[in-house]
Parts: sequence; C-alpha cells; structure tokens
Amino acid sequence: MARSLKVAVVGAGVSGLVTARELQREGQQVVVYEKSNQIGGTWVYSPQVESDPLSLDPKREIVHSSLYYSLETNLPRRLMGFSDYPFTIRKNGELRTFPGHQEVLQFLNNFVQDFGLLDFIRFNTEVVRVEQQNDQWVVESRRSTCDELSSSEEIFEAVVVCNGHYTIPKVADLPGIKSWPGKQIHSHNYRVPEPFRDQVVIVIGAGPSAMDIGQEITKVAKEVHLSSRSPEIKVSKLEMFNNLWQHSKIEYCYENGLVAFQDGTSVAADIILHCTGYKYDFYFLRTNDTVTIDENRVGPLYKHVFPPVLAPGLSFVGLPYRAVTFFMIEVQAKWVASVLSGKVVLPPKEEMLHDVEQHYRLLEENRIPKHHTHRLPLDPVIKVPDYSWVFVISTRFTTMQVFEYLMIISIWQ
Repeated sequence: MARSLKVAVVGAGVSGLVTARELQREGQQVVVYEKSNQIGGTWVYSPQVESDPLSLDPKREIVHSSLYYSLETNLPRRLMGFSDYPFTIRKNGELRTFPGHQEVLQFLNNFVQDFGLLDFIRFNTEVVRVEQQNDQWVVESRRSTCDELSSSEEIFEAVVVCNGHYTIPKVADLPGIKSWPGKQIHSHNYRVPEPFRDQVVIVIGAGPSAMDIGQEITKVAKEVHLSSRSPEIKVSKLEMFNNLWQHSKIEYCYENGLVAFQDGTSVAADIILHCTGYKYDFYFLRTNDTVTIDENRVGPLYKHVFPPVLAPGLSFVGLPYRAVTFFMIEVQAKWVASVLSGKVVLPPKEEMLHDVEQHYRLLEENRIPKHHTHRLPLDPVIKVPDYSWVFVISTRFTTMQVFEYLMIISIWQ
C-alpha cells in the first residue's frame, strides 16, 4: 500500500513543478517553497541585471534568471513538453519549432493551472536551512511580505531539491586579467546587444549561449571574437558574418588592452564576455558534508538524484544538463515520487555507493573532468540501456514515448 508523506519541494521552476505534480499524484502532502513571486524559475525574464557584471561581489543583490531577451529553446517544441502534456503554446497563431522563453513560461503557467498546483506553492518564501533531524527534515524558511520578514520552521519526512543551477556564474581564470583595462561581463547579466555597440568583444565559451549571444551582438559590435578551449578550434573568420572570428583559448591579457590567443593571434578588445556556465549552489543545505560540491560535482549522488546515505529522505531533481531536459526532469520526478510512495525500492546503501564510485572511476578513465560529472552526453555510464529501467516506475509512458526518448538519448551520445 502506498504511503503518504509530508514532502517539501525547494523551488517552483520546471523541476519543482513537475516534482510537485508527481508527488501529488502519489498522494503525498506537498509544500513547494518559491522565493520569488511567480513560478517558472530560470524561464522568468527580467531586464534587471546584477550590480557586479561578473556576479562576484558577495554583497550584490542576486538576480535569479539568466535569460536574455531573444532567447529561444535549443530543443524543438516536441521535446519541450511532458509525456501527457505536450507543448502547444502558439505565438501570433504560429506553433513555432523553437519557442521563445515567453512561450515556455506560458506553457508552465498553463501546466500549473491545469494540474491545480498553485495551492501547494508558497511564494515569496526562501528556504534558508534544510537539515536532518532524526528520520525527519527541518525546513527553515523566510517569508517576505510588505517589506516585512518572518521566519518559520516546519518538519517534513522528505525534501526534494529543485532550486535550479543557472544563477551563480562561473568565470574564466584568465592570465593577466587583473591588469587588463577593459570591461568584463558574464552572460548571466546579458540581456540585449545594445551595450556592445561599436565595441570589440571577445566571447569566451563554446556552448549554446556563447554561439547565440556572439552572433546576436555582431549586429551592433565592431568585431566579435569567439574563444574556446577546445583543441580542435582553429583561427578562422566565420562565413555569413563580416565581423565574427573564431579563436582558440586565451593565453594572456595585457595592460595595453591586447588579448593574445594560443593560436598566435591577438586582439585589442574592449569587452570580454564570459559564457562559461554556472555553479551548483545549495547554500541552505546542512548535511555535515554528506553531500558536497567539488569542482561542480554534486555528490555522492546515485544516478544524479539520491545521496545514498540520506536517501530517500533527500533527493535532487534537474541537476544534469545537455539533456532532453523536460523529459529527463519528468523521469526523475516520477522516480522520486514512486520511491517515496513505496512503489519502488532503492538498492541498499552500499550498492548505491558502489555505483557512484564506479561512475566516477569511469569518468576518470575516459578523461572526463570532474566538472562535467552531470553532463549526460559525456557520461560513459548513462547509456541507453541504463535509462530504460527508469520507465518501469510509471505506466503513464506509452511504448512509443519510451522508444522515442531512448532514441533521442542515443543520438545525443
């Protein structure tokens, strides 16, 4: 018989919303903590940026979202929905293949309304401490209303962490940068291209954001130079652009404004734009180092979700990246909900720890750096057969949906 537990969910972004739905379906008592005044997490656009362009000042007011105004999904609409809730939001009557962030946020708002999730969400309530107490979990929160703050503690039988990982930037460590006279900014604080007008800009990174932003600012910048640490990159001028070049890794930044690349070229640059990713951050979590973050590896986590020593009371949904994100989140949420309800039993603690150790060992043998632990397409352990077992936790996936998802994963890898 399924058991009913009181479960806290930290965050009302995609991961938190889907997790809340799956927990509610299993009959759990759900409380979702959201520190802002609306759902959506990273899909909420704000023109506001942080006072420190690199987001390094610990006293700065943190802006949660990293969305830039023109952002569109890098996965097609068909892969942005859930198994029983397809993405059907239109823009100006058009069902676009790659929706904009406005459409994604509307999709999530519709999801909340259609599944009656609003009643479970406590807005303007920040989780400041999560700590185990015997076999239960204390969640301390701080609620802001009308310029007043009130704190409270509540006891739960389980906590699911869904606070996202696109808020705390990683910044490249560049030789000579302290003496370099130009400006620096992280893509977390990029919104529109206009501030880069007539500037010579170096964009560091090789991910989707670097390519999107780099191409967008060519419309206003004097020159744009993409810099990647990939050894395959060779200096070249990109076709279809009059002012876009590709370079290798930055070698040194000089006091006279020159920036030298390892390919032997140099550029007199005005701005360096870091599209260098983000750090995982669980400032509220107190586990006595049972769960740690080491070079952006959150661990130990069994299948990126359960810390073996603290499972099933503590779990994480949505950590992996470079994945079919919405579907991956749904699979993880179904797994967590099924484990908490008692329908699925986790392996013994020792077996889960061994699995994690084997995972780390294979990553090392394949020379995959620690900071790529949660990057699924590079993971030699998470192959297609390893995904298939997850689907036994739910009968809501059709055979075709399972097949389609596994095919997508095989293509990505």
